[in-house]
Amino acid sequence: MTPSMEDPSRRAVIGGLGLAPLIPAHIRSAPGWRLRDNVSRPEFLKGQDLIWGRMPRSWYEGPFLGDGLLGSMIYQEPGQNKVRFTVQHGRVQDHRPEFGSGWGTCRLPVGHVTLDPVGTITAVDWRLNLWDAEVTGTITTDRGKLSFTAFIHDECLVARAEAGGDERVRWTFHPEEAVSPRSASEAPPSGYTPNPAWTTATAGDVQQVLQPLAGGGQTATAYRVKDGLLLVAVAHSFPSATQAQQSALGTIRNAPSYGVLRKRHQDWWHDFYGKSFVSLPDQRLQSFYWIQLYKVASAGRAGGPVMATTGPWLESTPWPAVWWNLNVQLEYWLIHGSNHLELDSLTSTLDRNRDQLVANVPAAYRADSAGVGRSSDMFCTRSVGTPGSGAEVGDLTWALHNVWLTYRHSMDDKLLRDTIFPLLRRAINYYLHFLAKGQDGRLHLPSTLSPEYPVTPPQDTNYDLALIRWGCQTLIESSDLLKIDDPLKPKWKEVLATLVDYPADADGYMIGAGTPYAQSHRHYSHLLMIYPLYLVNWDQPEHRELIERSVAHWQSLTSAHRGYSFTGAASLYAMMGRGDTALSYLERFFDPASRYPCQANTHYAEAGPVIETPLSGAQSIHDLLCQSWGGVVRVFPAVPAAWQDVTLHDFRTQGAFLVSAVRKGGRTSFIRIRSLAGAPLRLKHGLAGSVRAELSDGRSAPVKDLGNGVVEITLGKGNEVLVYTGTRPDPVIAAVPVSKPGQPWGLPAIPPPGPTTPVDLSAHFDNDGVSTHETMTDGDFDGSGYTYPAEELPAAGPFVHEGLNFVFPAYGDGAANNVTAQGQTITVPSGAYAKVRLLGAANSGAVTATLTATYTDGSTAQVPLAVPDWGGQAGAGVTEVVRCTHRHGRAGAHSLRVGLFEVQAPLDPAKRLRSLTLPTLTRPQVHLFALSLEAIKG
Repeated sequence: MTPSMEDPSRRAVIGGLGLAPLIPAHIRSAPGWRLRDNVSRPEFLKGQDLIWGRMPRSWYEGPFLGDGLLGSMIYQEPGQNKVRFTVQHGRVQDHRPEFGSGWGTCRLPVGHVTLDPVGTITAVDWRLNLWDAEVTGTITTDRGKLSFTAFIHDECLVARAEAGGDERVRWTFHPEEAVSPRSASEAPPSGYTPNPAWTTATAGDVQQVLQPLAGGGQTATAYRVKDGLLLVAVAHSFPSATQAQQSALGTIRNAPSYGVLRKRHQDWWHDFYGKSFVSLPDQRLQSFYWIQLYKVASAGRAGGPVMATTGPWLESTPWPAVWWNLNVQLEYWLIHGSNHLELDSLTSTLDRNRDQLVANVPAAYRADSAGVGRSSDMFCTRSVGTPGSGAEVGDLTWALHNVWLTYRHSMDDKLLRDTIFPLLRRAINYYLHFLAKGQDGRLHLPSTLSPEYPVTPPQDTNYDLALIRWGCQTLIESSDLLKIDDPLKPKWKEVLATLVDYPADADGYMIGAGTPYAQSHRHYSHLLMIYPLYLVNWDQPEHRELIERSVAHWQSLTSAHRGYSFTGAASLYAMMGRGDTALSYLERFFDPASRYPCQANTHYAEAGPVIETPLSGAQSIHDLLCQSWGGVVRVFPAVPAAWQDVTLHDFRTQGAFLVSAVRKGGRTSFIRIRSLAGAPLRLKHGLAGSVRAELSDGRSAPVKDLGNGVVEITLGKGNEVLVYTGTRPDPVIAAVPVSKPGQPWGLPAIPPPGPTTPVDLSAHFDNDGVSTHETMTDGDFDGSGYTYPAEELPAAGPFVHEGLNFVFPAYGDGAANNVTAQGQTITVPSGAYAKVRLLGAANSGAVTATLTATYTDGSTAQVPLAVPDWGGQAGAGVTEVVRCTHRHGRAGAHSLRVGLFEVQAPLDPAKRLRSLTLPTLTRPQVHLFALSLEAIKG
């Protein structure tokens, strides 16, 4: 018997008899290697948890729970001494497509639960435990303490609370009107009628709220409260008007015990976290990354509805649907590298809604085409216009690129044959109906819209040309792989050979023919050929200068940029191998001075709640650590210089490889690759010196040097190889030391501030931004006649916010009560101060500007100032003081919930401050209601 065939049971017996010296040395010494995972995930993830030492007040600050369908946010009930647990569900939507996706097929609100203490809340101490995917904590009141645990499992919100002292556990469910979340900011379309009112029912100890819908179907909520334990279930049915009631009721009645539910829930999440591992030396970014994995698993599961832009955490927002021209793609990219294909509800959504995708194109093209409009419901219900009409037509093709990525990361031929090939064939066919040869002999595309670029749609938009090229190339490769003799293959080849070149000018890639990139644009739709399609890439030296020029020009015009403009730039520079530049762009997304920063709980705001950009930030981290485009696996291709140590484990790449790699002291120690499909492996390893590749049994794997740092390694399905230089290292996976500490995400407790000195602003008041309920037309905060409701603002006079002393202005009819920034110089009591603290807000958008601090020694300093829009949210370093339930306007109360914020900016405590000069602004504008100066403690 050869050593490789020796019976392991016999080997164990011999060893047990003490006969090991009789075994040949080549058998005893075990020449192979074994990758060891030394990470204690419970302990590691505890270090990534979100912490709340003060009460969150909004969607952008609170803990969040979800199971891919049901979702809940936890924060203070606006204006009340209660804690809100929102209850929303990804399948709950309206069914009236005649009113569009914003109103007719939008996601609909369900309701929320409040935990109602007896006493006044004085403190909170909460933790979002990532490992167990639950929120735990205490609520301290002047009457005692409430302790609670909450999680969501199998479409059931489970919350258990206990009371101490004179407190009591009181849970209350509040149904919400089934109306579009857009109602907070716009009137309904003509002809729209409200959905019927909800009704209630009781079935034993289970309470129900039943919501019929005007377009058919039903939403049902069932809940039970017993001994402090709350169970809430939501179901939605369509077209059935009764099925949801029975489904929700059954969920509650059939729920197992609390202990069983919790164990099942925790088992799912513990298995989830074991599928991959990433460790970074930057604590804040490391935690952010793991929170995004928790978030995407809370928001989507294969077989469930495709994620809306708010995920399952619906709130008042302009985005209560699915957006197909950027948002949905960004939401799902990180599931591939993180080895979580089980979360791909985008692929399952497109697969089961093929008939609707066909119905979305004009009738004349349905025999062979398919498409989807810019936004839709979970059934892909949205018609698409035709090229030549200026319509946006490429969104299905781009969404199918995500599905193709799932194929490439799984190498599942069934997915390629049954879903990607037939749908992509139809998506590209739609383009083929409109491509026409010009006088130059090249194929041209009539006018189409480059997503959201605000000009007359040009011909030959780069957005569509890139998608056409990618689609035809992918169809040819797929038909070859699947051995399909498709009659359209000659046409696809003709398109690739004769399609017009991408329009470009001296600044790089244009929007389209005759339309330069001439104004700021948040999307990078005109750069898709570079990222994420990689049709034009850094491995093509002839294109490098054009790539650099195009990306630099896109980033040079910044006024319209949003958070994903930064994450997109990070990924583009990572493709170039420029890790430091990529990291600098990614960090802008976390800069509180940014116009659209990441929020305290890692959620994001852009005119309302959206979740795609933080998820794309996790993909930007992936792009720094491992890339696999163009048939090459690239390990540590763009690691920033500051990240001397990095660990990557079971990172899934194209070709269905699992990559584990460790970087120590700025050098790659080893790379372990396991093949799940037996695909060809080409590896850009980044190792210095002669590369060695060993199979797990110690045998050498065949290695072919392809040049430029790329090797080809023969690796069969199910096999794994260790790649290194020099002496074989001990392959161990472990968390890396943190070299850049950072505070936890959430709202950690704020240390008591130093002594504060209020500054009298009354001499500078020039705006009336407050009105009473009786005289809503008094005042004009924003230039459009809107004002804060006086009834919900602090009383005039001394006001304390988180230990800071302010003087809030008096307000009354016609009384000026705030300062608009017009370059005024405000004299302050002379003294040494560490910070300036402002109470105020901006209108017409957030403001990033500077104050000028003048010191008694004659020196000046520019002090950065970032003030949120009054309808926006507080970013890092900003706290929300008040969130009103509405605002006043010329036509009465308006549903936009406006806020007032406390903003801090640093001063030089070694000098004595004389005055502060406000910036000179027009629109957007900053309004200051109060100002205080904080000295150093003690």
